[in-house]
Amino acid sequence: MTTAITIATRESRLALWQAEHVQARLGAELGITASLLGMTTRGDQILDRTLSKVGGKGLFVKELETALAEGRAQLAVHSLKDVPMELPEGFTLAAVLEREDPRDAFVSNDFASLAELPQGAVVGSSSLRRVTQLLSIRPDLRVEPLRGNLDTRLRKLDEGGYHAIVLAAAGLKRLGLGHRVRSVFEVEQILPCAGQGALGLEIRADDADLAQALGRLVHTPTWFACEAERAVSRALGGSCSLPLAAHARWQGGTLCLDAALGHAEQHTLPLLRASVAASVMDAPSARALGQEAAERLRALGAGSYLPG
Repeated sequence: MTTAITIATRESRLALWQAEHVQARLGAELGITASLLGMTTRGDQILDRTLSKVGGKGLFVKELETALAEGRAQLAVHSLKDVPMELPEGFTLAAVLEREDPRDAFVSNDFASLAELPQGAVVGSSSLRRVTQLLSIRPDLRVEPLRGNLDTRLRKLDEGGYHAIVLAAAGLKRLGLGHRVRSVFEVEQILPCAGQGALGLEIRADDADLAQALGRLVHTPTWFACEAERAVSRALGGSCSLPLAAHARWQGGTLCLDAALGHAEQHTLPLLRASVAASVMDAPSARALGQEAAERLRALGAGSYLPG
């Protein structure tokens, strides 16, 4: 029985909050004592280019996976939206925790909503998914790159570099910064990315004892919803270079999945949207729902939106 482990985590304030949250739950619910191993990833170091140009989501997890492989840590805590759809051989997601608010937040010191922004206003975001959806609502906006951890992004806004920025609501709420949110985008306006707001716990695939223990922390509705969302991205080869959104919500025992795809370069092209729903009882049926959504997007012409 596992009784003491080390958690690998990025060193940003939000990442440490997430790791400490898991650390507390391990102790309170599983009787596992955990220490933290803070690490800086390449994704934290490269701030002058968008993720789509320097290697994508994997830049935030590779160093943590190296710590797992070398035995310096037994568990890595991630924002699930940062986890690639295909994990390297030898690693597995052992648990997905209950999701926080999955929506995107509009943050501004001078304007209460996207609609209030003046013509040609500068909005900060380095997410192609957000860029394409923002421009589908307000094609007059100038959406400029914005990298760095959450505190860095807020500082850049406060220094006057942007009229507004768009951030994940979950991170702001977890750090007690909900007061910075001027408004939230309902999913009908801007669809979140797969896994947004959820935490994923990654371990070595051969650590059966820890996998069994962490299974008690799984929030099944969030797990299945995220499995469906991630399956859409996996089916379409999703990465940071693909402006793809996928969000699943429960209506009783039915999982309703919405997906949207924009063009990475030609933002004037219309967003492709698909909605599917099914009774989902396990992870395979959740993934099948994601596959169905991807097939619907392909039927709408997604092939011409995909790179290569």
